[in-house]
Formats: sequence, structure tokens, C-alpha cells
Amino acid sequence: MKAIHQLRAFEQILNSYDGTLPLHRFLPTYFKQNKQMGSSDRRWATRHLYSFFRLGNALRILNNEERLCIADFLCQETLSPVVAQKFPDWSDHILLPVPEKINFIKTLYPDFNLEDVYPLHLHLSEDVNKTEFLTSFFNQPDLFIRVRATDQQEIIDRLQKAEIPAKVINETALSLPNGTKLETVLAEGSYQVQDLSSQHTGHYFKPNKWDKWWDCCAASGGKTLLLHSLEPVLELLVTDLRESILQNLDERFRLAGIKKYHKKELDLLKNNDQILHHYQFDGVILDAPCTGSGTWGRTPEMLTFFEERKINQFSTIQKGIVQNIVKYLKPGKPLIYITCSAFMEENENVVKHMVDHLPLELEKMELIKGYEHRADTMFVARLIKK
Repeated sequence: MKAIHQLRAFEQILNSYDGTLPLHRFLPTYFKQNKQMGSSDRRWATRHLYSFFRLGNALRILNNEERLCIADFLCQETLSPVVAQKFPDWSDHILLPVPEKINFIKTLYPDFNLEDVYPLHLHLSEDVNKTEFLTSFFNQPDLFIRVRATDQQEIIDRLQKAEIPAKVINETALSLPNGTKLETVLAEGSYQVQDLSSQHTGHYFKPNKWDKWWDCCAASGGKTLLLHSLEPVLELLVTDLRESILQNLDERFRLAGIKKYHKKELDLLKNNDQILHHYQFDGVILDAPCTGSGTWGRTPEMLTFFEERKINQFSTIQKGIVQNIVKYLKPGKPLIYITCSAFMEENENVVKHMVDHLPLELEKMELIKGYEHRADTMFVARLIKK
């Protein structure tokens, strides 16, 4: 009876979801409107939906119940009641590593093709290990925080006291189970939630004391905070298209000790000479708007709902932004180009466009293989203005 109830709830929510909102925003609204669902119902529905979407387009010929069973088996270390009722003998294989689970499913379903999980795999950057990348979608990425090296041991002690398992990645990065609630355990401002790959981009900044830097698509300010942690004595300009985003930065910056900064609402696809005519920067960070295809391990519904045409739309936006910002960079100084995309069109191809059409030379670029560390996959390039 429990399995039938859970399956019915899963199918009702699945039929109500059209991908317009991210799943993590849609579900709270749905649950609020369906108050008859208890906490246990909500937990199982959330698990089933996220597992289901991690299967991407694989085995689309099967019905939703069977696809859910396969997906949940691949993603979880316990059988849900739905899977246990339909395939009880799968319990003997539930603790196998994911690659072995995939081989087990292939023996039962010869039509299972890993490439179908990520339907746009032909667009992936050349440096992506396709098998490892696609397999990673059956693992929930970890939660990563960045801390000051001098505070790390105290933070680890606090986490241990709260019985929260933490893995030390390096002197400033810790890995925690996804969904860990830190607000009541750690002091506000003592840590920053930031993916491991995003933290890695800081190796490309190389700021000098007294430099003037521009974070031109600041969003939540994560890259500015990372920059400040590397060199606190900087003059900073942060800009974004959305005024509401910029308003939220003030409190984050205050807690991080950032006092000297300017912020402006800018559309970087327009000419901003009237606003920026007197600015010349020692470094520019362009954390570009992108498909986010390297982060779909956190938003697996995108495997189903993302539209291929958007890849070229984002690529065009990225090239347009670079065209409009490079004029404000001093000669000999770096432009740091970052995406959270795994697509060649947004990564290597945009860098080639910059080098071919703008006064920029490539110093170094890297596809950051987050799938090797239960993190996001990202891209970063450091280019120097001629």
C-alpha cells in the first residue's frame, strides 16, 4: 500500500511539473498547495523526482514507473518501497558502486545507453571524460564551503560537535553532505558556500595590492569574495544587470569585511561609456551568463527540459559582453573568463573568438573537472590584453 501511495504521489507531481521553474522552487509551492502530504510523503516524493530526472532521456520507451525504479536504484543506497515492491531482488546489488550498477542495469535492459542520460553530449568540451561525466549524474554533488585557513580547525571542531561529517579538501575548502544546514552551527560570515570548482578559479586571478578590479557579472558576489580573500587591499567595482541582486551584496560584503567597493546596475550588452568612461581596470572577472550545463548534477531536471537552441544564444551573449568590456581593461592586465558550462560553444569556442577578434592573448585555460570530486564542472581562462 505504501508503494502504491508513493507512486501515485510521484506521478501526480510529475504530471504537474513543466520545467518552467527549477524543481527546488516548484516543490515547496506544490507541497504548500497540497497540505494533505505529510513530511514523509514530501521526502519520498522529492527523492523520487530527483532520481527520476537523473536518468535524463535514457530508456524513454519504458513507462514512468519502471524508469523511476531504474533511476532510484542507480542513485540511492537503499531500495525505496516502490523499487522493493517491483524489483525486490535488486536489494542484493543496491550497495554496488554506480558503474557496477549501470552494468547490472545493462544486463537487464540492453537498450540502456549512458549517452542518452545527457542528450546534448555531442556539445561537450573535448577535455570532458564523457563516461565519467555522464556516470556522475547518478551521484548527488556535495556541498562545499570556503573558510579562512586560520579558522579551519575551529570550524571542523564545531562541525564535529554537531555530528556533521566534514572532509578537508585543502586548507580553505571543506566538503559536506549535500543539504547540510549550517546556519545554527557556524557563525555568519565565518564561511562561504562555494562549489569546489568555483573556488579553483581563484588560482587564475593573481591580484596585486592596490589593484582596481571589476567583477562585471557579480550575481551573488562569490567571485568578488574569493578575490578579496586572496588580496584584501583592492578597489572593487561590482556590476550586474539585476538591481535586486546588487542589493543583496551589501550584507555579504559587510560580513566578509569588504568596505571599499562600488556597485552599478549595468546591461553589458549595451554601450556603457557614459557610466564607465573614466574606469581603467587592472583585472576583470567575467563569470559569464551561461547554460549552467556543468551544474546539472544539482538541477537534473535540466536534462529533460533544456532546449538545445539556447547554447548558441548564450554563446552570442558571452561574445557580446566580452566585446563591450575589454576596452576598460589596461594593457598587460588579465581578463578572467569563467563559465559553469561543459559545452565547447561556451568555453573553448568563445576563447578562440576573443583571441581572433579582440586585443587579447590566451595565457592559460582549463576545463575544471568537477565530476571527479562530486562538484560542478566549470571552465576558466586567463587572457591578457595586448
